[in-house]
Amino acid sequence: MANLVDFVNSEFVAKKDFPEFGAGDTITVYYEIKEGEKTRTQFFKGVVIQRRGTGSTETFTIRKMSGSVGVERIFPINLPALQKIEINKKGAVRRARIFYFRELTGKKAKIKDKRR
Repeated sequence: MANLVDFVNSEFVAKKDFPEFGAGDTITVYYEIKEGEKTRTQFFKGVVIQRRGTGSTETFTIRKMSGSVGVERIFPINLPALQKIEINKKGAVRRARIFYFRELTGKKAKIKDKRR
């Protein structure tokens, strides 16, 4: 049964070519929103908190501050509405999931840039 699922995912799920990013990176995600019959592109810019899953079930979580309120959004990597992903900054973090970032404020919430 697992082989059948893998076969269907590899053959029928369209792969999008997104850049490599991970936890700690600041990215901008452009996605399409339908309002009635009209569609428009909206973006969500924030820090990647985690990537989880593999293949067609892979998702990533982005966190941004809107005023003084933290907003998190989970995007499936195979979401048809995703148009493009831009990497703004590469962050140097030691963990794959940076949930501790939720409690940090001010200067402590700053992520160092990764050296190139």
